[in-house]
Amino acid sequence: MIPARIRVGSQTFHPDTSEVSLKKWLILCAGVLITIGASFAAAGYHLLRTIPVGGTGGWDYLTVDEIGQRVFVSHETQVEVIDLASNSVQGKIANTPGVHGIALAEDAGRGFISNGHASTVTVFDLKTLAPISQVPTGKKPDAIVYDPSTHRVFAMNGGSDSSTVIDAASGNVLGTIALGGGPEFAVADGWGSVFVNLEDQNQTLRIDARDMTVKNRWPLAPCERPSSMAIDRTKHRLFIGCRSKMMAVVNSDNGSVIVTLPIGDHVDASAFDAASSLVFNSTGEGTVDVFHQDSPDKYTAVQRIPTRAGSKTMALNSKTHELLVPSNASGTFQILLFGN
Repeated sequence: MIPARIRVGSQTFHPDTSEVSLKKWLILCAGVLITIGASFAAAGYHLLRTIPVGGTGGWDYLTVDEIGQRVFVSHETQVEVIDLASNSVQGKIANTPGVHGIALAEDAGRGFISNGHASTVTVFDLKTLAPISQVPTGKKPDAIVYDPSTHRVFAMNGGSDSSTVIDAASGNVLGTIALGGGPEFAVADGWGSVFVNLEDQNQTLRIDARDMTVKNRWPLAPCERPSSMAIDRTKHRLFIGCRSKMMAVVNSDNGSVIVTLPIGDHVDASAFDAASSLVFNSTGEGTVDVFHQDSPDKYTAVQRIPTRAGSKTMALNSKTHELLVPSNASGTFQILLFGN
C-alpha cells in the first residue's frame, strides 16, 4: 500500500496513488532514504560530552555492546566497561596484558579479549564480567572478531601471521589458519565469511568461517598498509582505511577496488552507519573523515570532525548514531562522544 504522504524533516512527499507505479514508488523511497542520510550528515557531528575513565597509558580498540548500551575499552593491561546511560565506569576486566581487541558473542553470553603480550585470549562472562578462561593463541593476537553464523571467534595473530579459531560456547581452540602475512583488522559478514587486512602485503583476505580456510586474496592497490575495516553487509561493500591516506571501497563479493577517497594520516578505525549511510574513518592526526554513501559505488565527503592528536581508534553506537573516540588529554584517559 502506498501512503498518501511521507514527511522527512520539513519536507513532505505526496505520491499520486492513482498513477505511481511500484517502480516509481521504489525510486521515491530510495530518494527519501538518500534525503534522510544527507540531512543527517548536513547537521554535522560535534562533541557532545566527555566520559572520564581515569588512569594513564595507551589504548587500542573499543567495542560497543548495543544491547546493554555499554562500551568495552582496551586500556594497556585491562578492559574498562563503561555504562553509556550513566557515562561512568561500570566494571573492569583485569589481567589482559597488551590488550588489543574485544569481541562480543551475545548469543553465547561471553566476551573475548586479545592479549598481545601474553599471546592469549581472555574469555569472560558478559553479565558479570568475570573471567572464565585463558585460551592460548599464536603470537601477539591483535584484532579479534566474532562470526555469529558459525559461533566462532577469530583472533588475528600479528606475530605469527595466522588466525586462531575458538568455539564461542566451549572456549576450545578449533584450529589455526595460516594467513601468509601480518593481519591487522577484521570483520565478519554474518553469512560465513570473515575479511581481514594483511597490512604488510597490501591485501584483503576472505576466510571461509566454516572450512577455516582462506578462499580469496585480493590486492588493494593503490591502497597501501590497510589498517582498518568496516562493512556494509546489505550492499556488499568493505570500507578499508589505508595508511597511504585513503579509504578504499571494495566489493566484498569479488574484491574489486571500486573507488578510493582521501582521509587523514594514520587511520586505525573505520565504521559504517547503515541508517544514515555514513562511513567514518578515525586518524591519529586527530580527525574523523566522514563520507556519505550516495550509492554502493558513489561516495561524497561530508565532514572532517576534529578530535585530538593520537585518537586514532573509534567505535560507532549504531543505536544512537554516536561516535566514541578514546583520548589521553592532559595525562587522563577519557572517551570523547560525538553526535549529530
